[in-house]
Amino acid sequence: MMNTHNTLSQNARSKSSALLNRHLAAAIDLHAQVKQAHWNVRGGHFIGLHELFDGIASSVEDWSDLLAERAGALGSAAEGTIQMAAERSHLPPYPLNIAPGKAHVAALSAALAAFGGETRSAIDESATLGDPVTSDILTEITRAADQALWKLESHNEPA
Repeated sequence: MMNTHNTLSQNARSKSSALLNRHLAAAIDLHAQVKQAHWNVRGGHFIGLHELFDGIASSVEDWSDLLAERAGALGSAAEGTIQMAAERSHLPPYPLNIAPGKAHVAALSAALAAFGGETRSAIDESATLGDPVTSDILTEITRAADQALWKLESHNEPA
């Protein structure tokens, strides 16, 4: 940890930074998964899904910045390399052998749900560390992940 005038205890800053870096890894993985779908979607809903996936990818990239910059503000380094993402991400691997829009919607829905579930749990974890700012950032990200999931799942036929 670097020296900072941030008033959180070093213990809280250290634990929050580890939490942030864990979610940064997942966000980097999620971004790559959404771009994989964006590049490879095929079928009758191509343009709508292609553009939706690109918009979600842009949002996920913003989430990565929020997570990384908060870690920096706490005096930690952002650990955002591809190697760290591959090692730490908790997301399910993205299937590479799919092309139809429905299959990409299903795969991305699973990834976004996993990401949102983990960030939702981290909200409470950061609050117990006495770090309401990190909780707020995670709440903002979870809210956006839930909205992205809703947009994806809206492409499924009603039951």
